[in-house]
Amino acid sequence: MKLYYDRKAKDPIYYVQQGYRNSEGRSTTRNIKRIGKHSELLEITDDPLEYAKQEVAKVNAELRTKKVTYEAKVDFNEKVPRGDGSASSATWVNIGYLILQYIMSGLELKEFFKDITKDRKNTFDCYTIMRFLTYARILDPQSKHATWGKMGTYFEKPDFEYQHIMRCMDILSEHYSKYIEWLFRKSNNVVERNTSVMYYDCTNFYCECESADEDYIDEVTGEYIEGLRRFGYSKEHRPNPIVEMGLFMDMRGIPISMSINPGNKNEQVTAIPMEQEILRMTDGAKFIYCADAGLGSYNIRKFNSMGGRAFIVTQSVKKLSDKLKAIVFDDNGYKLLSDGRTPMSIEVMKSFDRYDKKNLPLYNDRIYKLIPAELAIDMGLYEYKELKNGKVRKQKAKGKVDQYVIVTFSRKMMEYQRAVRKRQVERARELLKTGDPEEIKKGPNDVRRFLKRVAKAKGGEDAKVSYEMDYAKIAEEEKYDGFYAVATNLDDEAKDIIAVMEKRYKIEECFRIMKTNFNGRPVYHNKERRIRAHFMICYTALLVYRLLECKLDDQGTHVTTDDLINTLKVMNVTNVHDREYQALYTGSPALDALVRLTGMPLDRMHYLPKELKKYTKKQYS
Repeated sequence: MKLYYDRKAKDPIYYVQQGYRNSEGRSTTRNIKRIGKHSELLEITDDPLEYAKQEVAKVNAELRTKKVTYEAKVDFNEKVPRGDGSASSATWVNIGYLILQYIMSGLELKEFFKDITKDRKNTFDCYTIMRFLTYARILDPQSKHATWGKMGTYFEKPDFEYQHIMRCMDILSEHYSKYIEWLFRKSNNVVERNTSVMYYDCTNFYCECESADEDYIDEVTGEYIEGLRRFGYSKEHRPNPIVEMGLFMDMRGIPISMSINPGNKNEQVTAIPMEQEILRMTDGAKFIYCADAGLGSYNIRKFNSMGGRAFIVTQSVKKLSDKLKAIVFDDNGYKLLSDGRTPMSIEVMKSFDRYDKKNLPLYNDRIYKLIPAELAIDMGLYEYKELKNGKVRKQKAKGKVDQYVIVTFSRKMMEYQRAVRKRQVERARELLKTGDPEEIKKGPNDVRRFLKRVAKAKGGEDAKVSYEMDYAKIAEEEKYDGFYAVATNLDDEAKDIIAVMEKRYKIEECFRIMKTNFNGRPVYHNKERRIRAHFMICYTALLVYRLLECKLDDQGTHVTTDDLINTLKVMNVTNVHDREYQALYTGSPALDALVRLTGMPLDRMHYLPKELKKYTKKQYS
């Protein structure tokens, strides 16, 4: 703030004047406070000029304490300023992305893009584009074109063209492996990574197209290239081609690496190549491989029995050999999981009074038994051999693996599974009454699995087909209620191994965040390099979000996914006559936690423009 008056006037008027940039970015000034005429001030002071200077000094002192009084004139007939577009647009801008920028700065991606583009004559900044594509994937996930059209809703208002986004994605895809490794190594700057346990799982994302990509041979290199968007098994039963993602994460749910594979690729053969890449990234670090039964083939278990590695994978009790099943259902040898010593039987666990308060600890506890099981065939394991033509041959594994099975039984889980099945059986009965029997097809988790087809005939008559409840099937399933098993080659306590396995839910949570919160599907891109770049952006967004979540947890604050993302989304401010930015959001515990974490006072009602610019130009950029 400075003093302004007309030096040529005989009786000048003194004003407090502010310098600012208008909405067009031009430097200009305005008078924000009238101090008074020279002749008026003579009535209260002998030196009006000195008095006016002191008033300006007071306003500047108020600015330092962030308590300023403005004079504002309001014309209720004034019309809203006209924009450049054919439709009206909002005037608010988001500052919640500054929190994400605080986390993303630790990844040092500015240096990464500077290195990979140093030999290119780009007219755009890849780092800026990647930053805002990542922010948008978390705060306002849409197509790349729609995201580009909303760049004006961020405080910085980045300036780049839509074609620059496509070119940036092409550059990003070219450096896929280097980029994933860079993110892993630099994420240690934000949160110390613990890779002693690595969780792996696969999922698929459907594409907005009707036909699958065909395989082809590169005319120049002669390389055989598989099409990426292929028809494969979809849990959602969508008729669209899909793309498969394999994801490794650590115990805190922070992603370590990912792979993008054709939608029809057998997920069993994706784990080992990814592990080999991670071993290179981590300089051969030892770790425990943790996955569900679908990613615990003989090959994977054998691979993770070498090099100081280990494995913990879920094991289907139903697929065990009859010899091992007999040991599972034998009541001898079970102990309480909580202390690892107290003998307990399945019969007692099934029969105690659950409503008696003294039995509550037992109701919340489990019993367990250790079963040696080195023969792969006794575990119902398969091995997968990838042929030269890219196809995978599945065959029963007859080898040996140094491992054992931890079988647990839980009364609480048994009752939950039986309650679920009871509802399924009721639906099956209703289907039997009202449904068309010819359309009844059984699925592994479908209520129709409880119905069986019956054909009866008399003499030479044609058989009459009908359907009825399959009570034998229901009874067979009930045998396994409450049982849960994991296979491992570790010598640790059973309780500790089960505790490690129970954190596997976080990888499912990662997929849910990418699909639901980040709208990672459907995939609209057609070119393989753009599809890979799309998932690299989604992966970066997931990493940034998880790092932010972990840092909040480290300071003793847990914020749910919806609360955290919604808080960042609504942190919008509006420009008030180019004097200040006023908040359009309310305070909350989530906002308080973010302010404590970053040290940025983004819980204020009013912001000076230069104050917000300071946060974008500081170390966070």
